Amino acid sequence: MDVLFVLIPVALGLGLLGLAAFLWAMKSNQFEDLDGAAWRAIMDDDLPPEDERDSRST
Repeated sequence: MDVLFVLIPVALGLGLLGLAAFLWAMKSNQFEDLDGAAWRAIMDDDLPPEDERDSRST
């Protein structure tokens, strides 16, 4: 029974820490563009980067 006096404040503290981390992420716009990174990862670029094109043409 005495262990509850330790576990309840620890659980509340961890819950508040998680809530604070979530609110910080919301304020810093971490959830603004959820699909953008996924589309950039699978986007197919046909042109090579600028420096590779310049070295091939000379």
